[in-house]
Amino acid sequence: MKIRPAVRFAYGLIDTAAPPAGQLVGVLTLGIPTQAAVLTSVFRELTPYADSLELNRLVLRDEVPTNAETWFQARAFRLAAARGIRGIVAHSDPEPRTRLTAHGPEMIFPGHYGTIYQAKGMDYLGKTRRRRLTMLPDGSVLHERAMSKVRNNERGRGGVETRLVALGARPRHEGEPGRAWLEEALHTVGARVVSHGGNHRYAAYIGPCTGRRITATSYPYPKADQGGAA
Repeated sequence: MKIRPAVRFAYGLIDTAAPPAGQLVGVLTLGIPTQAAVLTSVFRELTPYADSLELNRLVLRDEVPTNAETWFQARAFRLAAARGIRGIVAHSDPEPRTRLTAHGPEMIFPGHYGTIYQAKGMDYLGKTRRRRLTMLPDGSVLHERAMSKVRNNERGRGGVETRLVALGARPRHEGEPGRAWLEEALHTVGARVVSHGGNHRYAAYIGPCTGRRITATSYPYPKADQGGAA
């Protein structure tokens, strides 16, 4: 089980030529980041979650032409603007991800530096802070907020526990302290802590504000040789 982002608007890209009535070939979602500061640090005059959102998922099938990404994103932004959204923040992760298999590590994500955001003309705001991540053997990240739910017996911890059990941890006993169980479970599944250099951060005004620049904090676009795939 993977933790899904909090989504306000979801848009689908349909291939109308695919029988019988079209096929879903892409999804873009706009939603709520982990904290309001992700939005307010960029759009100080906009109300977070009401006027500004994070682009938290953009996935297209491999056979979709590259230029369709830019068209899809532009169309989704227009639809969001029609619903009152005026600012979007997006991140790209340049760090490759692997998962462990019986034959050794397998690449599941090459990393990317945000070509599609650059093509859309979004302002580049540099990298987020460096941090340490807990990586699971399937290549996914177990975020600190998710782990704290288990440690503190908070609501929503069940999904995290189910996720770790599916990877090989034993089920948690009734009344067992969450902190001790989590430490054992992470060791059992082979989780590892890695250093992450930070994500690339982009932002743009949309709707009536389209074209307005975030000039105070914008930087030159990063390139492939600075880490990550396209």
